[in-house]
Parts: sequence; C-alpha cells; structure tokens
Amino acid sequence: MLVTASRALLLKQWDWRQANCTRSWRAIHTVPVASMTFDSTSTLLATGGCDGTIKLWDVVKHYCTHNLKGSSGVVHLVQFHPNTDLLQLFSSSLDCGIRIWDLRSSQCVCVLQSHYSAVTSLSFSPDGNAMVSSGRDKICTVWDLKTRKAKRTVPVYEAVEGVVILPGSTDLAEIRVKSKDLHFITAGSKGVLRVWEASTARCVYTQTLPSTLPSASEEDENDNPRSLTYLFHLPASARLATVTAEHNILLYQLPALTTQQQFVGYSDEVLDVKFLGKGDSHIVVATNSCQLKVFELLTNSCQILYGHTDTVLTLDVFKKGSLFASCAKDRSVRVWHMDSDSGQVRCVAQGSGHTNAVGSISCSRMKASFVATGSQDCTVKVWDLPADCSAEGVSLLGVFRGHRRGVWAVCFSPVDQVLATTSADGTAKLWSLQDFSCLKVGHLLSTCQNHSSLMVLHKSNHVQTLGHDASVLKVIFVSRGTQLLTSGSDGLVKLWTIKTNECVKTLDAHQDKVFPLLMFGWLTGTDFLLSLSRHP
Repeated sequence: MLVTASRALLLKQWDWRQANCTRSWRAIHTVPVASMTFDSTSTLLATGGCDGTIKLWDVVKHYCTHNLKGSSGVVHLVQFHPNTDLLQLFSSSLDCGIRIWDLRSSQCVCVLQSHYSAVTSLSFSPDGNAMVSSGRDKICTVWDLKTRKAKRTVPVYEAVEGVVILPGSTDLAEIRVKSKDLHFITAGSKGVLRVWEASTARCVYTQTLPSTLPSASEEDENDNPRSLTYLFHLPASARLATVTAEHNILLYQLPALTTQQQFVGYSDEVLDVKFLGKGDSHIVVATNSCQLKVFELLTNSCQILYGHTDTVLTLDVFKKGSLFASCAKDRSVRVWHMDSDSGQVRCVAQGSGHTNAVGSISCSRMKASFVATGSQDCTVKVWDLPADCSAEGVSLLGVFRGHRRGVWAVCFSPVDQVLATTSADGTAKLWSLQDFSCLKVGHLLSTCQNHSSLMVLHKSNHVQTLGHDASVLKVIFVSRGTQLLTSGSDGLVKLWTIKTNECVKTLDAHQDKVFPLLMFGWLTGTDFLLSLSRHP
C-alpha cells in the first residue's frame, strides 16, 4: 500500500502495482503534511503537519482515530514504536525534542531532550527497549526507553540524516562488528556509511569511497553531491537503501556493505551522451552534475561515477569502446575504463593543467594513445595516455596556442595526423600533430551588411569566403578526413572540402544553435548525419 500527501491537503491511497489511485480524502490539516509513517501492521497511518498537529488514520476503516496537539511548529518526524502492544508514537518538531505519545490516552507522556538541532531519524533495537536518535547537530543519542533517559551521546562529526540499529543476530564481522553489543550505522553529509559501537561511542568501520573521490571537508560538506539524505533498512533482503543529495538511490548489501544497485532519480540537463562497451551495450551520460552515469541498455541498471569536482561538460570514446575520456569545469581531464566481463567502470588516469573550464575533448582514432582538450583558457592541450592505462596521471605532449577566446570543439582526423579546433573568437583551425604548427585558419569577418563569414586562410595568404553567419560551435572530419562538417550559432550545418576550401553543401533546418554532430553508417552502409539543436 502506498499513501501520498499533496499541497492540496489531500491524501491519496494507491495500488502501486497497477499504478491506480484507489481512494483519496482530505487530510484535515490546515497546511501541508510534512511527514508520514505506517505502523508495523500497515493499518494505522500517522501524518505530521506543518500546523503542529499529528493525525492518525485507520486506513482499513477509513476514519481519523487521533488528533494529537502540542508540538511546536512543523512536525517533520513521526514514527511508531515497533511493539504494537505499547501503542506509542514518537514525533519531533522545531523544538528539537522527541515526544512520546500514548495512543490510548492521546497524551504526550514524555519529551526526550538531547539534541540542539533538528532530529532527523529514529531507530529501535530489536527488543524495543533501546532507541538511537540522530540530528543535524552532529551527534547521535542512545536512549533507554524503560527509564526514558539518555544512556550515551555519541559525537559523529557530521550532520546525520539517517540512523539504523544493526541486527544483532547477523554475523557482521566484515564491517568490524565483533560483539553482540548495540551497534548502529549512520548516513549524513560526508556521504559515507559509518558503523558505531554504542557502548564505547567509537566508530568501528567507515565505508570506503572510490579512490577518485576525496572525502568531503567540513567546509564543503553542504555542497557534497554524494551527501546522504535518507537511510532505510530492508530486513527481509538484508540491505540498506540510501538517498543522495542528487536524488540517487543506492542499495547496499549486508554484511559487507557492497553496492548492489544504483538508481538515478535526477538528471537535469543532459550535456553529452556516448555509446560504450562491446556492441554498444552501455551509454555514458554527462548531465548538469559532477558525476557521470553509465547505463546498461538491456537492464537499465546504472553506475554512478565519482571523480570530477564540478560539472562534466563533454565526453569522447576511444575506438574499441571500453575506454573513454571526460572533461569538466574543474579544469581536469579523466580517462575511464570499463571491464569487459563485469561491466564495472573505474578511473584509470587523470590530468590537469588548464587554467579555466575544459569544455571540449577528443580521443585519438587509430588507437588509444592520446587525448586532446580545448578550454576556455584559449588553449588546446594534447595528453599522452599511458600504454597500460594504470598510471595515476596523463602526461602533456604539447599545447596549441592561437585562439583569442575559449575553444568550442576539438576533433582528430581519422589517421591522427591533424587536429581541428573551433573557437568563440570566430575561427576554425587545423593543426599538425607532427610539429604542433597551424596548417589553416578559418576567420569570421564582418561585412558592411553586418554579415559574418567563415574564411579559410592558407599559409600563402590566399583567402576564400566559406559562409557561416556566427560562431562555429562544432567541427568533425568526414569522408576519410578529406572533408569537414561544421555547425554554428546561426543554425546552419556546412560541409567543406579541405583541399579546395569550398563549401559544397549547406543544411538549413535548425532555428537555433547546433551543438552536437554525429556521423553514422550502420543502417545501410550509407553515411547519415545527426544534428541536434535546442529549438522545439
């Protein structure tokens, strides 16, 4: 059974298997509902409102059984005691206290005071005699529910959003739980799961982060995209579910806390996407995020790749499809490898050297030997890729300088002899990878009619008009390196013959900037062009 609450002050009951709403009723609250929970029998539903009241509903007989008043401000947490014979409800609001309600008398029988910030989560021991509460004040409190007193305060040094008491009947030696004493696990702003021993207030295990992702410092915890906002125990399958700040759901398997599944719940704007793996079995996606998402097309399962510290702007894949590179606003380039057997992706090399955001990248075509990056610092850099793909960094082979503004696109020729670049300064350039010299330059020049044109300038200073009306945003080699395709802010796609410097075709179908260009010929053996723009 699934129940949702809306800002229209309605509660809706759903048959989630059929995706049908089976019943709806007014919530009675005067303002929206802030929290909800079921009891262990799934017959009682508690709703905590922004009006400071708590309502209890019998979802079988369809009526309100209790109206609990006395909380100060928004009731952001409600939870039933797991022992249904006690008929107790726990709640917390803006006063940071934990209220215990006796449902027989509809009275608050006790207020547990320990936290100095919002209480975010409660977890009960299997026998129901102990409870652990977590808060954003960076502490967890262990409570004796028989005496209703705090037994111990555990400083956890992070804002905690979720806490779960670990089952004592399970062998958890893999996460260093070596005794039958009370242990609990926390999730919070650091983005890692940590196991604590209640009797000693000691952290006995910290989840290992991917090697490419540094631990969040105290200053940037609030902006950490990996920070956890929810933690839930699934006892039937011995798993833990967490939700990240970017609305991704991660499932971990006990007892080793190994990642079992990842679900992406928030993608925002998709900046780039590429096929990956044998037979194009996966796609790698760059969204408006510092994380990369790798989807298996057959099952839709996802891997979330951490490493970049700012928005990933673009991607490129090497010819064999198991190796790809990414660049980002953090001024770095990273090379990733996907294991052909397991499908797991890891970062195998990284490099930094640009002084501004890196917005374009291209992988060598013949073999996985080097990568070129273009940046808003007006330079293009070529990086040497380690032969075994196991080194920590990529080495810089050379730097192309000549653009007066940021570089929009870079592209290797099919035989890795020439590099093409375009820039916001209105030029397109061809560079030699043998001596790093400039072979040709394309200029945007204004005429008396306020019209701009793309010009090709040879070393012999022979100039010929080519015809874009605005900045050239993308360039790719076609026809085995004898022609170029360019797209611009004017919405045009043009085909050029490099030898004669002539525009042989203009495609005018877009109404706005044309960013991505893709050539493919897997349909009938004939080359096809895919171009994308932002207009409807």
